Amino acid sequence: MRLTALGLFSALLLSGCGIIYKVDVYQGNLLDERNVAQLKTGMSKRQVLSLLGTPAVRDPFHSERWDYVATQSQRGSETEIKNLSLVFDGDTLASIEGDYFPKQDEALRQRLSRYGNLPKDERNKRSRGG
Repeated sequence: MRLTALGLFSALLLSGCGIIYKVDVYQGNLLDERNVAQLKTGMSKRQVLSLLGTPAVRDPFHSERWDYVATQSQRGSETEIKNLSLVFDGDTLASIEGDYFPKQDEALRQRLSRYGNLPKDERNKRSRGG
């Protein structure tokens, strides 16, 4: 009985010692570096949508600004936040500001492709060999 109690007490003590596995967390838009490089002022909203997809944030009070936000939280480090902001003048892209995770996004995209967690259009490209 004492041995069982000692085992349970030891397990309870060790559970709070930082040996718990913490998963890496990636949230937001995964942006392809090639697509971001193609962004040019003067493009239409439709062209931007076809390159980058839907933005993570569309402020209803500032409809002329689209924010592609991503966060990356890895074990033992602070959460990194990147924000690529696109400002439109009517239907035309007026300015591109901010940053994103170009290298990490590509590495994450390759890692996720092993599990089939890619957007539908990218899965189709890979299955056709393109």
